[in-house]
Amino acid sequence: MPDRRSPLSPLSNEFYRRIWLASISSNLGGLIQGVGAAWMMASISTSENMVALVQASNTGPIMLLSLVAGAIADSFDRRRVMIAAQLFMITVSALLTLFALLGLITPWILLGFTFLIGCGTALNNPAWQASVGDIVPREDLAAAVSLNSMGFNITRSVGPAIGGMIVAFAGAAAAFAVNTLSYFAIVYALIRWRPDFPKNPLPREQLGQAIWAGLRYVSMSPNLGKVLFRGFVFGLTATAILSLLPIVARDQLAGGALAYGGLLGAFGFGAILGALGNQRLREILSSEDIVRAAFAGFAVAAALTGISTSIWLTAAALVLAGACWVLALSLFNTVVQLSTPRWVVGRALSLYQTATFGGMATGSWLWGSVAENAGSSEALVASGILMMVGVAIGFVLPMPAFATLDLDPLNRFNEPSLRLDIRPRSGPIVIQIDFEITDADVPEFLRVMVERRRIRLRDGARNWTLMRDLENPDIWTETYHVPTWVDYVRHNHRRTKADAEITDRLLELHRGASPPHVHRMIERQAIPPSDDVFHQHPVDHP
Repeated sequence: MPDRRSPLSPLSNEFYRRIWLASISSNLGGLIQGVGAAWMMASISTSENMVALVQASNTGPIMLLSLVAGAIADSFDRRRVMIAAQLFMITVSALLTLFALLGLITPWILLGFTFLIGCGTALNNPAWQASVGDIVPREDLAAAVSLNSMGFNITRSVGPAIGGMIVAFAGAAAAFAVNTLSYFAIVYALIRWRPDFPKNPLPREQLGQAIWAGLRYVSMSPNLGKVLFRGFVFGLTATAILSLLPIVARDQLAGGALAYGGLLGAFGFGAILGALGNQRLREILSSEDIVRAAFAGFAVAAALTGISTSIWLTAAALVLAGACWVLALSLFNTVVQLSTPRWVVGRALSLYQTATFGGMATGSWLWGSVAENAGSSEALVASGILMMVGVAIGFVLPMPAFATLDLDPLNRFNEPSLRLDIRPRSGPIVIQIDFEITDADVPEFLRVMVERRRIRLRDGARNWTLMRDLENPDIWTETYHVPTWVDYVRHNHRRTKADAEITDRLLELHRGASPPHVHRMIERQAIPPSDDVFHQHPVDHP
């Protein structure tokens, strides 16, 4: 019987436990700040759309900046990236507190500050989530992701209520001040953390190249594409409740800041229940079953929130919504992490966040506009109906199962000794690999080569082609290009143990007396020295 890991096993890791506890403090401050910002906007503006835009201004930067942040997280020291992000948010939160105390806050200034805090969050999140896999072993990764959700939703269950009390008795400026102080715990924990990251012998990719590599990897990974699309649809529809809840508390339930904080607390309590039930549900249900249940449950919760005039019925609906929220989002996050090798995990997570939070930002604007023109009740019911479309999508684009692939580096590549003295930036490099394949094995060879092509392009190859020798039809040549020699070395280092199956199968199909011959060549153009183009664009000589 397989060893069943405890859902709390990551907490036995000192570094993870310290940062996890500090993140609870930071999350608590962020939730208190969110209550203060939302309630302040409801107090200084009569526009439902402006209230909804508070949520959009906080999540919008995650949509806009996450891919850049993911490339930074994969290219630089993640600990330093997180420290820089936290210090930036301390500065912005302190300025927001000062502006609130001086009475200088207007709706657009408030949105500007929440946008800047969202920028700090966008920089921090990919580095933190990618660091989880650096801190805990792979077998504890799913539990660590669930614990992250658990920690956030523990604070969600009490943070909004505390925020409501702070706003009610001391004003929004006090909520902003508490958020400013909450960042110091995680800064201290990060300073104490001394990770031993393996040294990368290759030069760092330029930011633009790193972003493109992340886009290429995800685009050539069909399972990741499904997760991103479902995450976008969930964010687009589910954000209606969180965006319009201040209006529901104020208008439908005739409540104040305390009622709003209590309703958010009910949502957070439901999220804790969802996190506690995560592991058991994953044992008995497939990924797709869980996602469909989360969409359907959230649809019911949105409709009930839209039609309810009872604070108790609304609170019950929000408990259901919170459970569905954490079930869906933690599952999306876990699938992305388990389906992605470490060299690109920050960028994959950032693209997932871009899709999900992009959906939230778009949904905040959409449902705010619907509420402005038709009413908050109608907007919530409409979001519930659209949620059911998310259930139907699962029949066409089902979620992948939890990945069991070994995505550790394959480490079979040894950089060859070259007689030609070239620099790391020399190129373009052309690679040709000759296989000898019998006629009987050609169909299987072509089938395997389809997957080989996807892996090559995913890991950075360009202009991949497969050619057959007309004079000797048993000879097939795989050809691809990379821009430079260092890109060729990096391409080979990216191969994972899961990819070895394709390579091994090709070696089985190869019938030559010796292994497939690899030609490594550098491209050169024969251009007359008198040609002006030669002088304007000299070839990069080795």
